[in-house]
Amino acid sequence: MHPINNEHPKTKTIMHPRNKHRERYNFKMLIDALPELAAFVKTNTYNDESIDFFNPDAVKMLNRALLKHYYHIEHWDIPQNYLCPPIPGRADYMHYVADILGDYNTNKIRCLDIGVGANCVYPIIGVNEYDWSFVGTDIDPIAIESAKKIIELNPILKDKVELRLQNNHNDIFTGIIQKGEKFDIVICNPPFHASLAEAQAGSIRKLSNLKNQKINTPVLNFGGANNELWCKGGEKQFIYNMIMQSKEFATSCVSFTTLVSKESHLESIYKTLRKVAAIDVKTIGMGQGNKVSRIVAWTY
Repeated sequence: MHPINNEHPKTKTIMHPRNKHRERYNFKMLIDALPELAAFVKTNTYNDESIDFFNPDAVKMLNRALLKHYYHIEHWDIPQNYLCPPIPGRADYMHYVADILGDYNTNKIRCLDIGVGANCVYPIIGVNEYDWSFVGTDIDPIAIESAKKIIELNPILKDKVELRLQNNHNDIFTGIIQKGEKFDIVICNPPFHASLAEAQAGSIRKLSNLKNQKINTPVLNFGGANNELWCKGGEKQFIYNMIMQSKEFATSCVSFTTLVSKESHLESIYKTLRKVAAIDVKTIGMGQGNKVSRIVAWTY
């Protein structure tokens, strides 16, 4: 019988060098920031302190602790069944976006967050790390109200984050970007799946891997309302629409970016970018644990 390997790398070198979450979670430090987290922290089979990532309440409490300790967010909550995002991966996106901008250490940077969600995490990180200002959009009024509450309860976000409801589900920029308005960068984490059934199947696979056993019930441990997890055509169609519609706003935004979860979608994305005559197209790889993702960025 092989002994359990309790050795872990001290840093997650695959993550961005400026990412505050490169080291393993320091649960003592996080519990000091948010004592309520202690009830969810247990010693796992590797004799490490951890939480049950199968438990949505534990994941939410961990996020609260991370946001409080690292980003000075005293009050953060999301409605039941809404997406509870992994903070380290979200931070990675923001740091790579800052690299795209180059001169990122200026509070004059304006960022447009397509699909800000109920969690408002990208603006939280961007405001704290770089003092940028944000316009966050969403098609879901409940998500907008949740994000609005987070902003109102945390003074660091006031006057730095504006929210706008997208009333037309077919539009991404029209109805949001106002005449004469300028943005330095656009970010987007598009819905991944093409249907609810596909989202549930993906959840079952993820949870089966987490528990190292077959799971048959699609419990979404990271949450996710329908429009957050899936849309008609899934990630591929959403990004196609985003690229096609971005051409009309070429003079309103300096750079456009989107996360791309599926590598197989890249060929189609590049083809669409050539179709709209985008220039300076970049693909930036990201990784956290076993999950690999990438950012595609373009300008006109």
